[in-house]
Amino acid sequence: MPDENDPVGDWGLKVADSIGGLMEFWGFKRAMGRTWAVLYLSPQPMTAQELGDRLTMSAGAVSMALAELTKWGVVKKTWRPGDRRDWFEPETSIWKMVSRVYRERELVMVRAAIETFELAIRAVGQERGAARPEEKKRLKFVRERMQSLLGLARLGEALLASITEGQRIDPTPIKTFFGG
Repeated sequence: MPDENDPVGDWGLKVADSIGGLMEFWGFKRAMGRTWAVLYLSPQPMTAQELGDRLTMSAGAVSMALAELTKWGVVKKTWRPGDRRDWFEPETSIWKMVSRVYRERELVMVRAAIETFELAIRAVGQERGAARPEEKKRLKFVRERMQSLLGLARLGEALLASITEGQRIDPTPIKTFFGG
């Protein structure tokens, strides 16, 4: 018989564990995914203690997960009049969460890679200008490969920017890059 005080049930915990695994794959802590999922599946905000009890996590682990989730804007604190405890509820727009991660993590990394590639291409170009004839061929090859990586990174940047801004994606640059 299901426990009517349990906001998510056993299947909800299985879903939370699955989401925890997905979050871990994306480079986040498993506990963050599990915590968010239980909140998302719960019809009411929950306290940290309720989350810890349901997920069998320590108070410290729940606190750390909630702090990280709050920092990412996927969980927010709410209060109930007359209650001194913090209550937590999830961001329910999955697209809003995913686009924020793309914008604040992946896009930042791709832009840093682009900057590195551009600097390296310039440096190799300068070395090539001063290199001996036999070395020029190798440097030309390396520079061309770096330019290919730069092209892929710029394509990735454009795709991520389009996704985070909710724009329509034109597949032509993708097809062109991959020779299609």
